Amino acid sequence: QVQMVESGGDSVQAGGSLRLSCVASRNTPASMGWFRQAPGKEREGVATISTYGGSTYYANSVKGRFTISRDNANTLSLQMNSLKPEDTAMYYCAASLSYLGSRCRNMNEGDFPYWGQGTLVTVSS
Repeated sequence: QVQMVESGGDSVQAGGSLRLSCVASRNTPASMGWFRQAPGKEREGVATISTYGGSTYYANSVKGRFTISRDNANTLSLQMNSLKPEDTAMYYCAASLSYLGSRCRNMNEGDFPYWGQGTLVTVSS
């Protein structure tokens, strides 16, 4: 079992930056990722990282603006720059105790059994 707690969500203006954090406890995840769900839309993958210090993958919509990183084995971050109104969503941290490797590229929710409660990001124009 892994318990995930996100933080860092806030309201910002377009062009601004935010940094989301997620702390995992009880066990150390292998692969981790960030997903988001905008109002009225399905949840989608934002960025994933295969392991601590491993390969990273990004959705096309955030590539070049967002950076995923693991500050340590149990802490996941998402640096979000040049935010746009369409980035407004609930952001979720997700984790797997199994090493997913290149499967992280698919950003398949089903590969990540453990989820946080979400942190809200609102970007105004």
